Amino acid sequence: MPSSARGSAAPLRAKIASRAALCALVAGLALTTGGTAAAQAPPACPNAAPPPPVDTSEVPAPGAPVPAPVPVPETPVGGDRMAECGVITAPGLPQPPGEVSAPSWVLADLDSGAVLAARDPHARHRPASTIKVLTALTALRALRLDDTIVATQDDANQEGSRVGLSPGVTYSVQQVLTGLIMQSGNDAAHALAMKMGGMQATVDKMNAVAASLGALDTRTATPSGLDGPGMSTSAYDLAAIFRAAMHEPAFAAIIGTHNTLLPGAPGGPPLEVWSDNQVLLGYPGGLGGKTGFTDDARHTFIGAAERGGHRLVAVLMRGENQPIRLSAQAMQLLDYGFGLSAVEPVGELVTTSPGPSTVDSSPEPQANSPEDGQPRSSSMFGTIGGPLAVLVLAAAAAIVALARRQRRAKLAAASRQQDEDDHP
Repeated sequence: MPSSARGSAAPLRAKIASRAALCALVAGLALTTGGTAAAQAPPACPNAAPPPPVDTSEVPAPGAPVPAPVPVPETPVGGDRMAECGVITAPGLPQPPGEVSAPSWVLADLDSGAVLAARDPHARHRPASTIKVLTALTALRALRLDDTIVATQDDANQEGSRVGLSPGVTYSVQQVLTGLIMQSGNDAAHALAMKMGGMQATVDKMNAVAASLGALDTRTATPSGLDGPGMSTSAYDLAAIFRAAMHEPAFAAIIGTHNTLLPGAPGGPPLEVWSDNQVLLGYPGGLGGKTGFTDDARHTFIGAAERGGHRLVAVLMRGENQPIRLSAQAMQLLDYGFGLSAVEPVGELVTTSPGPSTVDSSPEPQANSPEDGQPRSSSMFGTIGGPLAVLVLAAAAAIVALARRQRRAKLAAASRQQDEDDHP
């Protein structure tokens, strides 16, 4: 928006949220000397909500409201530069590979949490089956690995990709998680959701876990990643969620498994399960990851690898298999990251909530204890971390309630202006 050096500056159309944007504005004004000159305020990132759907998968149930866009935090999670819309690198670094065409991505260190490079990291997009990482993490925090699940016909009837659970067969939670992660089984997602109290209860638990991690771009609508009303996440959030999941030994073991056997149908052979993640199968040091695809989400991908004592993760959203497949784009980002040395991070993957949850229709985090009352050793969620998070959220909610309502109104208006083994 132009302003004149001879008159008073025109009011800004939008509040500039990031320090980087403020610096750019100040620098532009500083160049205005003597005669008339113009200073241009950087526009706000346009991706406060996913693009409009191309089908009817997100139409709410009769009588249910259309969810408003997930509010944008006033302070960008992960650091000021995470609010930038374009490619984000530290000064002096080469640009990432040109064949990486996904409009939103994050490259980060899994151990330190340092974000090495990114592009529009907080843009809201649909996750497709990459949300199954959050489903798995939620199940690991709510259930015991040796709990049992009897598969049902409803599980087997789920649309989209299935691992092949047989109705009437008893599986352990660990076995169902294996089918969820390795072959993106929507039948496995449904079975786990039923074990955790039903679809809506599981969605609420997933949203609470996301909020507790500071994944404030994320609102889950389905445990499988099939599109639903208000579904939203970001490359930044998925990287943070994947980092948290990789701290769970059971998840890390399953994500790195090439093939295994699950119980088959009665009287039949075992069910053979193979990983579908190309980073695990074809990239040196591959640790695994997750694929996803729906018509609305387009291609989504998570890939992680280890080299020279460093573990990196690449997350790409709303990609296309052009000019190369999304898995190959992820591998190029990993190559780029492993080729850097003494990198100044451009941000940080946080795994704790920076403030009150802004996820709509999600309950406050609650303790989830196994039915037998025995504590879980894999997580503090539901013991110490859960109650503390609730206290923090409750204390801060009163302070920011008015600001949140104002942001929601602005973002709702702004949002209106706006086969390689991929799985729905």
